[in-house]
Amino acid sequence: MVVRRFEDLVVWQLADRIKNEVYAITARRPAANDIKFCDQIRESARSAPRNIAEGFGRYYPREFGRFLRIALGSLHETKNHLHDGHDRRYLSDGDYERILRATLRAIKAGNRLAAYLRSARTPQPFSAPREP
Repeated sequence: MVVRRFEDLVVWQLADRIKNEVYAITARRPAANDIKFCDQIRESARSAPRNIAEGFGRYYPREFGRFLRIALGSLHETKNHLHDGHDRRYLSDGDYERILRATLRAIKAGNRLAAYLRSARTPQPFSAPREP
């Protein structure tokens, strides 16, 4: 499969789904009452797709890999917030399991993409012809 847009990346699709799920759970009580929790989990959840998109736009595999590692860190942070929210009973067992599974799938997809990017040959940057 050829990827022409960042939206075609499975890791971005999963990260975007997680972001939207997080928005939904933090919009209702009891999570909505904990402003600090909501701010932290929303920020980590929105950071992942944002960094994947930015990295994709950088073109070079090495640069993309750097942004992908940041996105993976944000996914792990979101996973930690999910554990915390479940412990505090902000998430039902069903919501927790569903979002956690999506987060684990996104991390796995991101790790596979990162491995591919590490193995990719970096294209040579454009260089202008030298003047005589």
